[in-house]
Amino acid sequence: MDTASFQFVLFGLAVAVLSNFSRSRVWRSVVLLVASLVFIGLLTHDPVSLLPLAGFLLLGYGCLVALERGWSRLMAWSILAIIFAYVWLKKYTFLPEQGFLHFPYFTLGLSYIFFRVLHLLIESGDGSDKRHVGLGAYLLYTLNFTTFVSGPIQRYDDFARDQFTNEPPPLNAAIVGLQLERLVRGFFKVNVLAMFLHAFQQDAVLQVSEAMPLNLKLFAAVRLFTLYPLFLYCNFSGYIDVVIAIARLMRITLPENFNRPFSAACVMDFWNQWHITLSSWFKSYVYNPLLLALMRRISSRAAEPFLGVLCFFVTFFLVGIWHGRTSEFVVFGLLTGFGVSINKLWQIGLTQAMGRKGYKGLAKNLMYRAFGRGLTFSWFAFTLLCFWGDWQQVHSIFAALSPMHWLGVWAAIWLSATVLLALWEIARAALLLLKTSDGPVLTSRYARVVYASALGLAALFFTALMSQPAPGIVYKAF
Repeated sequence: MDTASFQFVLFGLAVAVLSNFSRSRVWRSVVLLVASLVFIGLLTHDPVSLLPLAGFLLLGYGCLVALERGWSRLMAWSILAIIFAYVWLKKYTFLPEQGFLHFPYFTLGLSYIFFRVLHLLIESGDGSDKRHVGLGAYLLYTLNFTTFVSGPIQRYDDFARDQFTNEPPPLNAAIVGLQLERLVRGFFKVNVLAMFLHAFQQDAVLQVSEAMPLNLKLFAAVRLFTLYPLFLYCNFSGYIDVVIAIARLMRITLPENFNRPFSAACVMDFWNQWHITLSSWFKSYVYNPLLLALMRRISSRAAEPFLGVLCFFVTFFLVGIWHGRTSEFVVFGLLTGFGVSINKLWQIGLTQAMGRKGYKGLAKNLMYRAFGRGLTFSWFAFTLLCFWGDWQQVHSIFAALSPMHWLGVWAAIWLSATVLLALWEIARAALLLLKTSDGPVLTSRYARVVYASALGLAALFFTALMSQPAPGIVYKAF
């Protein structure tokens, strides 16, 4: 139930049907709350394991009530308390182990609840938001089963706009058809594409460390790093497709979380197109406040771009360490922050050297974009080593080849990504040029029906043939 399985899809569709028995906000809220509690209950059969999660929710609501009553001086302490409780419950390794709870307890979904609770506290404590969030609304927002496991991270006002109105977003045959198509597409990504990509990548991991001819080992090293980003995209974006479709069938509009990230020609654009709601959250609550605070203290206009670089580094370092509690994710944060910061410095340097107009012209150049796209993919693939390997695995993988061979591997990854992604962009643009009077052929109703039917049949065939579950949603562990 914690992945895009048949069981989860059937559960979501059943809840959507039940939710549409009435447009009453009370009815839809009761259905969503009961469904969310049942969903959590199906994930764990031990009520005691839910006590720490319940305590975290209670702490968040207590802080929220205090801020709503005007105790704004408690805002900083409330935020620190929520952050500490999250870090403690997730057992970040920089805390002493003897201070942790020493019994199995449920933490799935805690990371995304954490963002939603902090969002409510910050918005309620800044003095500009006077809304009241009752306990029922708080639980609906934080425990919504469609966003519980892996997001997307929805803002409260957007959630309340759809959920707490007697005129929810419309639902007609065309919208239902589009959502069912998206659901099938997401299911195919997770249960077919991601499963095969994961199997091929794991096979490459084994081959890199085995005794075999050098050319085969080099090819395995290239596959080792290039396949994982593709697997992660299919795994995560496929799940997001499923939950967005289910939520829309329940008349809830979730925010988009992906926008063709591998088409991005630089690291900064990539993070605006990958896990969009996470990047947006950190931009709103880390980058913007930090930059404003620094600009108030340092008034030099010449320093402003470099203050932005510093704020980018801090923001994306925190994005990195949010992903995991071990030292591997500290390195992931450093690499992610470094990549975005260097990208920003590169843009500043070129703008100063070429002028704003000259740099904009260069950024639109097809060759420049192609090489930037390949470099962005290569850097992202490198940083993801921290996702699937611990330090022992990292050492064994890099010890399998000489430094010169690894330079060749990364050159091959960059060049192949540059060429293949450019060809993909060209092919996509060419296919979208095929139009009828109703628009592009590929996006027509008939093409979508054929496309969704083919993917659905393929998904059924492969899941039945393989008779094994697809890899779990990677982002549920964060």
